[in-house]
Amino acid sequence: MRFLPLVLCLCLIPAGLALSAVQPLWGGAIAAMALLASGIGLHDLLQPRRAVLKNYPISARLRFVFEHFRPEIRQYFLESDHEETPFSREQRALVYRRAKGIEGLRPFGTLRNVNEIGHEWINHSMRPTHLDSGDFRITIGGPDCTRPYASSVLNISGMSYGALSPNAIEALNKGARLGGFAHTTGEGGVSRFHRLHGGDLIWQIGSGYFGCRTPEGRFCPDAFAATAAEDQVRMIEIKLSQGAKPGHGGILPGAKVTEAIAEARGVTVGQDCVSPAAHSEFSTPLELCAFIGRLRALSDGKPIGIKLCVGHPWEVFALIKAMRQTGITPDFITIDGAEGGTGAAPVEFADHRGAPLREGLMLVHNVLTGIGLRDRVKLIVSGKIISAFDMCRLFALGADGCNIARGFMFAIGCIQAQVCHSGKCPTGVASQDPGRYRALVVADKFQRVANYHRNTLTALKEAVESAGLAAPADLSPHHLMIRVSSREVRSAASQYDWLEPRALVDGTATHPAFAKYWDKADPARFDMA
Repeated sequence: MRFLPLVLCLCLIPAGLALSAVQPLWGGAIAAMALLASGIGLHDLLQPRRAVLKNYPISARLRFVFEHFRPEIRQYFLESDHEETPFSREQRALVYRRAKGIEGLRPFGTLRNVNEIGHEWINHSMRPTHLDSGDFRITIGGPDCTRPYASSVLNISGMSYGALSPNAIEALNKGARLGGFAHTTGEGGVSRFHRLHGGDLIWQIGSGYFGCRTPEGRFCPDAFAATAAEDQVRMIEIKLSQGAKPGHGGILPGAKVTEAIAEARGVTVGQDCVSPAAHSEFSTPLELCAFIGRLRALSDGKPIGIKLCVGHPWEVFALIKAMRQTGITPDFITIDGAEGGTGAAPVEFADHRGAPLREGLMLVHNVLTGIGLRDRVKLIVSGKIISAFDMCRLFALGADGCNIARGFMFAIGCIQAQVCHSGKCPTGVASQDPGRYRALVVADKFQRVANYHRNTLTALKEAVESAGLAAPADLSPHHLMIRVSSREVRSAASQYDWLEPRALVDGTATHPAFAKYWDKADPARFDMA
């Protein structure tokens, strides 16, 4: 039976030829198709590499067809509305509706099981407030910053030109300008497409120092100062690691390094573009603090921050100790969760490296609070944030602002095909193929970027009002409720440990992580003393 398709095809060849005497068109077509299929079947039978093809010539090829289209079949026909892979249909639909300005009301009640362990909600007030505006702003800039930035609480997270298409970068930046929020460049530098529409930029500098590097790949102060002086660049972010692949470098093959990419990154067209795993300008916490101070001086006082996915807790402790010792603090810290990541990454890194956002945020928030520096540093979070509730949950756990990457990709047309690294993005969002990204029309998509931002902040405003508060900053761990068992609900305030101000200075912190690692953290080195 396993050779039946091949036998049938072989039999159809003479049958088709016989039929062609009476019906030339049909008979010839049948004979030609049978001949082609027979050739494929004989090839399958004789080839030595694939056992399944050898044992099931022709028919086994259906397996490869179904395997190829399995993600699409699952996404469109089989997965439930709440099944996250990595974003559920419900989450994607929410972004699409808000980006298009479509009403997002739901009839007939929630679709979620509110008695499920892990279900979360924000408690409401019997006396809701009324706010005039949902344009929530935070001022980013510590005591050493002379040019603070009035930032929206929601901005675009770092996605480089090169990873995203030029039309995608244009749409994001033009939408950011229309909506009055910021666009993080990603570590690929400030490209001509970032500059085209004048939206506020957070310039991200990674280990490759793209846009401010010497020909040897070292940091170039003059190139940095020239770009940092541009009015469009409002803040600078030193990228230490990212949620998708923390502790892992990257390479953009020379074949993908076009003239525009080379111009933005300061590299040579056609040559491999390497991002090392570690920075070359510093190797200790004290040196990192000195680098922060150096960039602040070179940028004439603009806010300087760092981005990281939290790993070893003692390294975070050592860095915070170095800030206290030197008096040099970043103006903001962007904490990326391990669940974040628009870039392609090895499976082991995507699944099993880095702290999830919640744990990373609470660790950094607690350390800064315990050492008395929390008021000097704004905490920005990124990693699988889509809705206003996602934002509320993180504000309650200590965040000051949020960055979103994949949500804004959805807003400009991403369908979660998960082929971003292949150059074959079906919507042109993550492709350098002009034939593909030409379909992404900037004149249409930029409005959707602004719509998604505005409608999400409107939903955030309503959430803050329903809790009886005046601003997202008023949300606390007491407002976030978590079902921990079928019979018990606890607030985040009682579910987790929270340090009192200066508890680490006074020696009153009792959490096991601080008891075990705090005294071993050395500001002069990242490894334990």
